[in-house]
Amino acid sequence: MGKNADIQTRKTDAIARGVGVMTQIYADRAENAEIWDVEGNRYIDFAAGIAVVNTGHRHPKVIEAVKAQLDRFTHTCHQVVPYENYVHLAERLNTLVPGDFDKKTVFVTTGAEAVENAIKIARAATGRPAVVSFSGSFHGRTFMGMALTGKVFPYKAGFGAMPSDVYHVPFPVALHGVSVEQSLAALDTLFKADVDPARVAAIILEPVQGEGGFYEVPTGFFKSLREVCDKHGILLIADEIQTGFARTGKMFAMEYHGVAPDLTTMAKGLAGGFPLAAVTGRASVMDAANPGGLGGTYGGNPIGIAAAHAVLDVIEEEQLCERAMQLGNRLKQRLQSIREDVPEIADIRGPGFMNAIEFNDTKTGKPSPDFANAVKGRALEKGLILLTCGVYANVIRFLSPITIQDPVFQEALDLLEASIREVHSEIGANA
Repeated sequence: MGKNADIQTRKTDAIARGVGVMTQIYADRAENAEIWDVEGNRYIDFAAGIAVVNTGHRHPKVIEAVKAQLDRFTHTCHQVVPYENYVHLAERLNTLVPGDFDKKTVFVTTGAEAVENAIKIARAATGRPAVVSFSGSFHGRTFMGMALTGKVFPYKAGFGAMPSDVYHVPFPVALHGVSVEQSLAALDTLFKADVDPARVAAIILEPVQGEGGFYEVPTGFFKSLREVCDKHGILLIADEIQTGFARTGKMFAMEYHGVAPDLTTMAKGLAGGFPLAAVTGRASVMDAANPGGLGGTYGGNPIGIAAAHAVLDVIEEEQLCERAMQLGNRLKQRLQSIREDVPEIADIRGPGFMNAIEFNDTKTGKPSPDFANAVKGRALEKGLILLTCGVYANVIRFLSPITIQDPVFQEALDLLEASIREVHSEIGANA
């Protein structure tokens, strides 16, 4: 198979530069929260494919379900010859997604597709064109996904004009000087200055911003948005693509807010590593599109559907919502225990096991992407895979499988602490 460096050279020659790769280690096999590369080196995975394998790499129940489906059929296209497990999974999601009203579901392949279809559905249901999103948001790399995303580089740079009738308002982050009141005031100003709310089909928002820095929607903000939407006949879309399926300690992060969105997008953790995404929402809204207006050749592929049924079973049987709370609390406690010794730590946050640590420069008080990247690099040297995020790239996010074994988790915490302390000592010595 070759060494990492050799494959990296081939990758550079063969694959488009726009496909960014965060490490130069090439996976050979994986199990639960551990990955072994082609050279036999072991790594603890605190990325989980970006919150995809919440149930761990190759969970036995997921693998068993996929193997059973492989022995039956792999593809018919549900729009040509449908299958019962697609219907059953829709029934399960209609029950699980927040909202005390009748719901319906459509399956697609990726999170970006789910967002695209949610916007299509909202426009069909309201007869309106405009959509409001937030700064720092991430909703995908398709053209509508890019338009909705509130971060220019690397997602929008160089790709030309974005779709029209997409507007952004500041996301409320107290740490960066934007209050809930200021965000709501900006939305009101938007409606007065740029777009008539009677033209707005939907407001889309992540309950916890993913790429934007793992900032949680403040308490009460969703209720205020719900009131704004109800006042103007606007649909509220919750993008639960990264927050869904036990990651935040709830099946869906919206459960923390006591507010039901009209539409919910989901993907990532839904099928434990197999491509599957969905939009679930009010039945009357979901039925707005004409037959043939929704779907896709691979949407709701039977392999992904089978995996998703197993994932939902595992979350319930292994009580992964409770497990996420336990792991997140342990992680945050460990980080808090070193905060006094590491003044670069500006914040530690996140619900359940969707956690982050943010670093600032101690001299300027400004975000420090250099510190975050140094910690990520040092951790990788020690065998711990971490991801950064944030508009300023100064945040490290933690997305280990929720099924991680206690001894492996303890080992990861030790590696993480050592990495942070070493980088602090080196930066302090050079200051």
